[in-house]
Amino acid sequence: MSSPAPPAHSIWKEAPFTVNQVQTTELRRQEAAGDAQAARVPAVEVHDLSVAYQKRPVIWGIDFQIPAGKLVGLVGPNGAGKSTLLKAILGLVPPASGWVKIFGRPYDAQRRRLGYVPQRESVDWDFPTSVFDVVLMGRYGHLGLFRRPGKADREMAWECLRRVGMADFAHRQISQLSGGQQQRVFLARALAQDADIYFMDEPLAGVDAATEHAILELLGVLRDQGKTVVVVHHDLQTVSAYFDWVLLLNMQLVACGPTKDVFTPENLQKTYGGRLTVLAHTAHTVSPA
Repeated sequence: MSSPAPPAHSIWKEAPFTVNQVQTTELRRQEAAGDAQAARVPAVEVHDLSVAYQKRPVIWGIDFQIPAGKLVGLVGPNGAGKSTLLKAILGLVPPASGWVKIFGRPYDAQRRRLGYVPQRESVDWDFPTSVFDVVLMGRYGHLGLFRRPGKADREMAWECLRRVGMADFAHRQISQLSGGQQQRVFLARALAQDADIYFMDEPLAGVDAATEHAILELLGVLRDQGKTVVVVHHDLQTVSAYFDWVLLLNMQLVACGPTKDVFTPENLQKTYGGRLTVLAHTAHTVSPA
């Protein structure tokens, strides 16, 4: 005959919980709940965002969310408002309506967590400054109003130049660089910002194959580190290979989500309309098996 089970209170006698253990367990529970809540907060959330130039709508009624840790392709035809959307998210152009949240908070409270690479054509490359100084500018957001960059800031600038393969050009004037080299320098400047979210406006436009490969490799590393990277991109042939999340835009949002779900012939037709007829091969390539 089996012996009776010990009374429930004997368990506590054999393995008592001290006050510290109870507090530690509760703290871990709260931390886990906080981590789970943070994982649910989108890196970027946009609601009913509209922008107009001289009362003419450029983008309107934009709603989407982007999770953290995604490499996102922002895709659409010329004039679709892709650059305007980035600038509106970054507060560089005023919205006519709507709002933007970064990790659940307004942009002004999170601006230090954002990095930006503008279109190369929008930069005055004749400005008399060196490659190193351009990259060091990426640290200014972390400095106070009257603080100058210190040793740690300068070391980070050097490290960012090394990461993009431009350390040997640190003292060269930016006007003396090729287009691909200029793009690498601005990418290094964004890295120096040490951001959690990077917005990049056509970083692959006009660069050679080696630079494109280097940039993509670096973007993949950032994504694997948990960073969110949003890239304006034009080459439909490479979207599926380059990005794990896609946002399709033509003045209004067409679709936003995982590439395998969103980058479909139907959505491309909605995005490009009749212009897609010249991209028949792309539409065939992304067709579901």
